This record gives sequence, structure tokens and C-alpha cells, in this order.
Amino acid sequence: MSRAPLPTKPCARCGRTITWRKAWARDWDSVRWCSDSCRKHGLTQVDLQLQDSLEALLDARAVDASVCPSEAARAVGGDDWRELMEPARMAARRLVATGVAQITQGGQVIDPDHAKGPIRVRRPR
Repeated sequence: MSRAPLPTKPCARCGRTITWRKAWARDWDSVRWCSDSCRKHGLTQVDLQLQDSLEALLDARAVDASVCPSEAARAVGGDDWRELMEPARMAARRLVATGVAQITQGGQVIDPDHAKGPIRVRRPR
């Protein structure tokens, strides 16, 4: 007997997949965060700027081109862009969760929840 897959949704901050748990049965509709850290930090104005910057960079490129999250971090953070690298990767995961983008490594689309190392962001094909 196979079980139906559990419901999932993306974290509002980092974009990682949240999988339904029995403890959340009554509150599933209000669950937004994957961890205490994401809940504590929330979604900041910088997070939204990074997401907008990634979309603008993708819009400015050819349809089959990709961008590096560091480009968005540089556009938003200026000289302090390095501290924005993880938030830029989170912004990329949020775009994937909404179906606006794909994350690739070595030209292959990968699951953003398990991405390690350098990634690129592109429009879905």
C-alpha cells in the first residue's frame, strides 16, 4: 500500500521546502517558516531587493542565459556584497518556489534544497 505524498510548501524566507508534520495539523495554513532562525529574521527589505535584482538581471539577459546570485548581491550590497551571498541564494530559492526560475549547477537543473557550492539562476525552459 503506497501512501500519498505529504503536503509541502516553501519557507517564506529561505525558500527551502517545508514538509507537513502531524504537530502542525491544526496550524498548517499558518506555517510560514522552516526553522526558528527563519522565523526570527523574517523577510527583510534587503531580501526583497535581492529577489527583485535577480529578476531584473534575468530580464536583462538573453532567454537562455543565467545569472550568478553574486551579481544580485553586488547590485544590492555594493562593497559589502559578500555578506549578502546566502540571502541572495535564498532569494533564488524563493524564485524557484514560485516557478519563476530554476537553479543549475554545471548546466543541470538541481533541487535548490540540496544545492552545495556555486549555483546559477535561469528562467525555466
